[in-house]
Amino acid sequence: MTQTEDLLAPIREQINQVDQQVLELLAKRRGLTNQVAEAKIQTAKPIRDQHREQQLLVKLIKQGQKLGLDPHFITQLFHVIIEDSVLNQQALLAERANPEQSQPLNRVAFLGNKGSYSYLAAKKYFSRRAGEFLELGCQSFAEIIQKVESNQADYAVLPIENTSSGSINEVYDQLQHTSLSIIGELTHPIKHALLVADNTDTSKITTLYAHPQVFAQCSHFLAELGNVEVKPCDSTSAAMMKVAELQSPHAAAIGSEAGGNLYGLTAIKSNLANQKENHSRFIVVARKSVKVPIQVPAKTTLVMSTVQKPGALVEALLVLKDNNINMTKLESRPITGNPWEEMFYIDVEGNLQDGPMQNAIEGLRAITRYLKVLGCYPTEEVTPTKVPLAAALQD
Repeated sequence: MTQTEDLLAPIREQINQVDQQVLELLAKRRGLTNQVAEAKIQTAKPIRDQHREQQLLVKLIKQGQKLGLDPHFITQLFHVIIEDSVLNQQALLAERANPEQSQPLNRVAFLGNKGSYSYLAAKKYFSRRAGEFLELGCQSFAEIIQKVESNQADYAVLPIENTSSGSINEVYDQLQHTSLSIIGELTHPIKHALLVADNTDTSKITTLYAHPQVFAQCSHFLAELGNVEVKPCDSTSAAMMKVAELQSPHAAAIGSEAGGNLYGLTAIKSNLANQKENHSRFIVVARKSVKVPIQVPAKTTLVMSTVQKPGALVEALLVLKDNNINMTKLESRPITGNPWEEMFYIDVEGNLQDGPMQNAIEGLRAITRYLKVLGCYPTEEVTPTKVPLAAALQD
């Protein structure tokens, strides 16, 4: 052991001890916030109180400054802690409202195998739910839906849109023809990396494997890469498996670094997406719908077709406006067998148990040819509470 190592060893041991204490305190804090959730079940108090969150952040920033900690660091740290608290409280309330959903084993169908983005999203979502996670990798969206419809799986996790490549139309088309209900959602960061099995560099790569959506999201990188053959795969995990099998310095896959590690692949380049803030939104579907507690922020997804007359879609959207309901997504897809006619998918912020949402559904049924609620589910988008920095920095 060198002299430097002799000096660092005891300091590193102290850091390890502090890290362990931090983890224990975070676990204790989560336990206390779960007790808060239990109290909110009794009082029907909303999960979030952003005024209190703001006061808490200002107080913590001031306390942190006295300890020599940067306000930006404190804010970032507690945004993550608050998000974790909110999501865990929401999951607890949802579990209490839907006791039949709690089971010792969650059989979850998703696209690809271990390491795919859908796999990572599914693991993330069910990590907050009771029961063991049983993975059921599939090779197509149709197979995923069929697994749940035939009771071979309890849930399916499906990507619905991406910030770079837009909506995933094939999933919308599958939703037209299923009786499954959307019971949840999550947004997962998509961090594309260039993965290789052999120690190589980009100049030697002649063949690139990835899912078609990934190629679309990384089109700028592909243009820079030059004359490389792109080979589409059913999933990012299939692409990684292919490169791991080839063990060639001329083959690479695009996928997540975490997924690549499962197949012994090395990332030689990161952040490949056109948009650096690249996220995919996933939906979770099941055979039965869920009840969303009124104190949990909710979304509702509808599918409808309007009558064939001028202004019919505008008239339908005015029903939402008149009931003060915010629309977050509008997507049109062709109706199979009806040329030039469209089915509209709409996401709105609202709970089916609310009076305004019930009025809106009733109003839409009266003026549309077809209307179906695909699901009402908790939203997992936790908007960070804004901190008035001037107030935080006051003595």
